[in-house]
Amino acid sequence: MSASFLVAGVFRSMGSCPVATGRMVRRAVPRRLARDDSCRVASRAAFHRRDVGLVMLAARHASTGREPFVMHENEVFDVVVVGAGPVGMTVAERVARAGPTVAVVEERLVGGECNYYGCVPSKAMLWPMEIAADVSRMPGLELGGPIDAAAVLDRREEFVSHFDDSDYVSGLNDLPATFVRGRGRLSGPSQVAVRTPDGGTLSLRAGEAVVLATGSTPAIPGIPGLREARPWTNQEATSARQVPERLVVIGAGPVACEMAQALHALGAREVTMLVRGDRLLAQTEPFAGDLVAKSFAGLGIDVRFRHTAVRVERPVPKGPVSVHTDAGERIDADEILVAAGRRLAVADLGLETVGVDADGPIIVDARMRATAVPDGWLYAVGDVNGRNLLTHMGKYQARVCADVITARSGGLEGDIADERGAPQVIFTDPQVCAVGLTEARARAAGFTVRTVEYDLAAVIGARLRGDDYQGRAKLVVDEERRVLLGATFVGPSVVDLLHSATIAVTCEASLDQLRHAVPVFPTVSEIWLSLQTEYGL
Repeated sequence: MSASFLVAGVFRSMGSCPVATGRMVRRAVPRRLARDDSCRVASRAAFHRRDVGLVMLAARHASTGREPFVMHENEVFDVVVVGAGPVGMTVAERVARAGPTVAVVEERLVGGECNYYGCVPSKAMLWPMEIAADVSRMPGLELGGPIDAAAVLDRREEFVSHFDDSDYVSGLNDLPATFVRGRGRLSGPSQVAVRTPDGGTLSLRAGEAVVLATGSTPAIPGIPGLREARPWTNQEATSARQVPERLVVIGAGPVACEMAQALHALGAREVTMLVRGDRLLAQTEPFAGDLVAKSFAGLGIDVRFRHTAVRVERPVPKGPVSVHTDAGERIDADEILVAAGRRLAVADLGLETVGVDADGPIIVDARMRATAVPDGWLYAVGDVNGRNLLTHMGKYQARVCADVITARSGGLEGDIADERGAPQVIFTDPQVCAVGLTEARARAAGFTVRTVEYDLAAVIGARLRGDDYQGRAKLVVDEERRVLLGATFVGPSVVDLLHSATIAVTCEASLDQLRHAVPVFPTVSEIWLSLQTEYGL
C-alpha cells in the first residue's frame, strides 16, 4: 500500500471510515479506523498532539491507483472555515495543530486580499518611495535618477507569487487541513453548502464549529457614472502593470493616501485627491493628517478638501476619465482610484438560514461567537464582524477563536479578545503610527484625559536621520490611573516606535513604571523620555 499521507478526517463522511460526528475526534478513533480495511493508521505518534489529548488522524488510502481522496456529499469535519485569507488560514492552522479536523473553503485566491491586493503589494510599492525620501534628506547622498517603476512592479509580482496560490494551498494541505475550492455559504445549522467551480454543489457539516472569515470588499459610492467607468480600487492599484500619468483619487483614508503617494513616486505626474472632509486620515489625531497633507503639497500632490465628485464620465472603456465636482470643476485623468471604505462580505453567506442579520457586520462576543446563534457553533473573525478592519487584528481574533474552539471541546470557555491596543501604521512619508484611543475618543468614552505632545525634530536621534526632519508624537493618558490610553507617532521611519506603545497600552503599564524603561541614546526612541519629561516625570 504505497500512497501519500492524507488527513484522515476527510474520511469522516457517510459511508467511509465512520467515526462519531458530534464531538472532536479523540484517542478512540485510531481503533475505529483500524477496523476499516480501506484505511490504515500511518503512525501512532500522529494521534497525539500537545497535552490536551486531541487526536489527529493520519491515514493512507488503499493503493488502487485512484486519487487519494474524493470528496463525498455530507462530509463531516470538526471545524469548517469559510474564507482562506490570512485570518481564515490562521484559524485553520491553529485548530489543525491542536488536533481537530478542518476543512477550508475559498472561492478566490487562497491567501486573501491582504496578500495579493493590499498590505503586501502596497508595501512593495511604498518602501522604494520611503528609501528615496530618506536619501533626499541626507546630505552627501543623491538619487541617480527617478525610481525605476518597472523594476519595483516586477519585484511586487514576486511578493504576490504572480497571483498563483498553489503554495498557500499546499500549506493548508500540509497542516493538515482539507481545502475545498468554491463559494461557501451556510445552508442551516452547522451546514455549509459549497458551489464548486464546475457548477456543482457540495455539502459539508461541522461537528464543532463553522468559522466565517470572508473579509470585506472595496466600497464603490453611488456617484452617477462611477461604476460604469470601472474605476480602480485597491485591487487594481496594487496590481497595475502601468502607472497612469494622471490620477484622480476619491478618498482620504489609509488606502487613498498610501496609493496616491506610491503611484506619484512611481511616475503619476498629476495626482488629484478629492476629500469630502477638511483633513486627511480623519480617524487619527488631527496633526497626523496635517503633516501628511504638508508632505503631499511639497511633492505636488493636489489635495482638494471639501470637494466631492458628483459625476464621472468615461466614454471609451479604459480611455480617459472626467470627474465633475460639486465645486463645478472638471478634472480629466487617465485613471480614477476609489478608496472610500470597505463593504463587509456578508452577502450570499446564507446568514438568514440560521437567524443572523445579513445586512451588517456579524455581531460577535469577545470569544468571536456570533451572538445571534445560541448554540455557539458559529464564529466570525476579521473584517466580517466589523470590530476592527486590520489584518493583524483579524489574525489576533483568529488565534482567540481557534483557542476557544479547542478549549470548548474540553468543557472550557477559552480566552477572550482584548482589542484596546489595536495598532495601525499608514506607510506614507511621513509614516503615521497609532495605537489605542485618540484624545477625542478617550474623552468621548468618559476618561479623565491628559495629553502630552512633543516635536520629534527636537530629538537628536531623529535629526540624525536627515535634514529637515519633521514629525510629532502624542500620548493620551488616563489621568486617574496614570496609564496610557493611546499614542500616535508621525514622522519618517517611526514605525518601530509603535510596538513599545502597543505593549504599554495593552498591558496598562503605569507611567511610573514606564519611566524606568530607558531609551537608547541617540535614537528616535528617546521621544519616550521627552514625552515623559513633558508630562512632569
